[in-house]
Amino acid sequence: MAQSEKKAPTIVFMGTPEFAVPSLKALVDAGFLVKAVVTAPDKPKGRNRKKLFPPPVKEAALGLGLEVLAPASLKDPAFFEKLAALAPDFLAVAAFGRILGPQILFLPRLFCLNVHPSLLPLYRGPAPIQHVILNGDAVTGVTIMAMNTGVDTGDILLQEQTPVFKGETAADLETRLARKGADLLVRAVQKALAGELAPIPQDDTKATFAPLLTKESGRVDWSEPARRIECLVLAMNPWPGAFTFFDAKRIKIHEAAVWPENTNAKPGTVLAASNKGLLVATGNGAVNLTSLQGEAARKMPAGEFLRGNPVPVGSTLG
Repeated sequence: MAQSEKKAPTIVFMGTPEFAVPSLKALVDAGFLVKAVVTAPDKPKGRNRKKLFPPPVKEAALGLGLEVLAPASLKDPAFFEKLAALAPDFLAVAAFGRILGPQILFLPRLFCLNVHPSLLPLYRGPAPIQHVILNGDAVTGVTIMAMNTGVDTGDILLQEQTPVFKGETAADLETRLARKGADLLVRAVQKALAGELAPIPQDDTKATFAPLLTKESGRVDWSEPARRIECLVLAMNPWPGAFTFFDAKRIKIHEAAVWPENTNAKPGTVLAASNKGLLVATGNGAVNLTSLQGEAARKMPAGEFLRGNPVPVGSTLG
């Protein structure tokens, strides 16, 4: 068969949230044949929870004119039969959110590729971006991995580093890593087709884990050092959001910065409350909270918040 008559490589893409959208679009823009997109079923949102909304990947796929599969269960025989009939050369997975069994993992002819937003084996698990920021790391990156039956334990195919910028939130970093991951995914497919990929096994002795976040993950522990609290506020943006309590009322913290304040005050003690912010003692140093949000209210500068919600100096947050 002549080179021009060779069958074009085929891809089935699997992803759900906004993070995965650039990877899907990059594959299409690169000219690859994406035969179908697998994503989560529509979910209810809003106060009444009655209206169903599609995940971002489904919206993107429909906009690109691609077939969308949204099985309620990946173990549905009818779904697997449909997937197998597509006979993909690659599965390309980005933030899919569901565990793939061996039957699916070993379906593609060449690779089951995964876009993971960390420098594996560091930060295996569902929340690597948030934990990188929470721990104050200066560098992170993206890994393209050949998936296996473990949790982010597959061989490394490609990897690229990037700095974590000062003041960067999880939302900011996710946007950057989504774009970087998309570019790296396209390169991985190209290299695989050219026979240029050299899988590298992960060193399990260097592995760390990034567990799933819960709503309680955003609660500030004022006994922590000031730098750790500053990182928490950045890491929990946009979800679940950093928060504390005063007079049994929740206060959401949108912006905070380490403050050059030497204090022996009990952690959580309010040291100052002004238009410059709400200055709070921590286990080591102090942080200045400059953007706050009360219950059933909007985000606002600390000075504006304090005019409507006084927090006296000497009071304790917790």
